[in-house]
Amino acid sequence: MRLDGVLFFPVTPFDKAGAVAEAALAEHVAQGVAAGAGGVFTACGTGEFNALDLDDYTRVVAGSVAATGGRVPVLAGAGGPAPAARAFAAAAAAQGADGLLLMPPYLVSSPAEGLVRYVREVVSATELPVIVYHRGNARFTPAAAAEVAAIPQVIGLKDGLGDFDLLQRIILTVRRAVDRDFTFFNGLPTAEFTVPAYRGLGVNLYSSAVFAFAPEIALAFYKGVTAGDDDLVQRLLTDFYLPLVTLRDQVPGYAVALIKAGVRLRGLDVGGVRAPLIDPTPEHVARLERIMHTGLEIAGA
Repeated sequence: MRLDGVLFFPVTPFDKAGAVAEAALAEHVAQGVAAGAGGVFTACGTGEFNALDLDDYTRVVAGSVAATGGRVPVLAGAGGPAPAARAFAAAAAAQGADGLLLMPPYLVSSPAEGLVRYVREVVSATELPVIVYHRGNARFTPAAAAEVAAIPQVIGLKDGLGDFDLLQRIILTVRRAVDRDFTFFNGLPTAEFTVPAYRGLGVNLYSSAVFAFAPEIALAFYKGVTAGDDDLVQRLLTDFYLPLVTLRDQVPGYAVALIKAGVRLRGLDVGGVRAPLIDPTPEHVARLERIMHTGLEIAGA
């Protein structure tokens, strides 16, 4: 499985009763794929994986696979306690997902050898390809990353730390130890903001939460980056992404809640976020709307 282009991380819509809104999910995913997503990562961080039970998760993965219709790969989140992560991995495979994004285990401190053991235990529950998320308490050493990369099902590592010195060490160690294609990609919140820095390390693939509510902006940025249009890239970074990141940092959890608010602003009712996240204030939603309009103008949308 090869990933390319802008990677789409859909939100998980909830109805007024708090249940997964399957029709809204299908519309959201179908719109993203039609807009040009290079892959769908469902029930991951932006999709509030942390707040989904197994039934919710199964519905989200099944709905995303159906809405995508085989046009691009669908990867589903898994993580948390090892037994739960294995159950989510098995459910994703049963619903037709093409791969997994393995997020950190439950919030405990562990040595690198423990992280390798965790990956092995989860991977053993499925035959799906797995991308490992390097962030939070899942902080891999270069040696541990190379050990994980040697597991045949593990096809990539998503970096959510932004520690470029450590990431360079990991890349060099993995490339030396593993004689096959292995994908690294930028998984920081609002990843476009750090794309120039990651590209300096040869990491060109990135996730785009912005794509979920403004694919026109995300695609314009991607086109600018890949075509060498530095003026467009700098205008979007300065006038759209910087204000968005500044707003995002106002409240913990806004990296998800603002994206969901943005989807609602674009006309699709996806409901609010589940606890422990909170929805943006009306003032912050108004700021988001102004920021979004600026980005759409720059993108020519």
